[in-house]
Amino acid sequence: MKDFLPLFPLKLVAFPGERLNLHIFEPKYKQLFRECKENQITFGIPTYIDNKVMEIGTELRLEVIEKTYETGELDVRTVGIGIFRIEEFYSQAPNKLYAGADITRLSADASKGDAELNEKIYDFLKDLFGVLSIDKHKIPKDAQSFNAYDIAHHVGFSLQQEYDLLRLESELQRQEYIHSHLQKIVPVAKEMERLKERAILNGHFKKIVPPKI
Repeated sequence: MKDFLPLFPLKLVAFPGERLNLHIFEPKYKQLFRECKENQITFGIPTYIDNKVMEIGTELRLEVIEKTYETGELDVRTVGIGIFRIEEFYSQAPNKLYAGADITRLSADASKGDAELNEKIYDFLKDLFGVLSIDKHKIPKDAQSFNAYDIAHHVGFSLQQEYDLLRLESELQRQEYIHSHLQKIVPVAKEMERLKERAILNGHFKKIVPPKI
């Protein structure tokens, strides 16, 4: 059965479980979030890539309107609750300013991954964060404490890659996608760090032991 969902297309990917803070200033989206609060409805963020609204998006729930400005602009806190596929898109929903769509909700179960694969992902993640000097507090505490959605914004994906991840139907597929990506970029990041260190040392006096020949 199809359901209608108000839409807020953005050039980003939101994931289930993600907490997303937004500043709302356009009249159509001020209307949307007023209705989310008054009518306790959810809304969707479909990713906008190459001037197109993508088919798959994330459904979010308004948690709180943090601040209302004199201009009517809003600071809102939201959380991702699921994934949907657009069946019929409306650039303007009936009698509304904002867009909408008839949608089908999809499974977003992130509880059936492979524990051993998560260990490998975790090791790569620690290496990557170490090389890039990213705050260690952003690293999950252990390999059992995160799923693919939790780390998707922190592994160096492009917008298209994040969207491709969102489209994957199972946690195992998402794990494999992230693991394959990290296998490629972590060695590159380490090599770039070595090149940077060489560049910094270039021009310094070096104590080099010559080979015995």
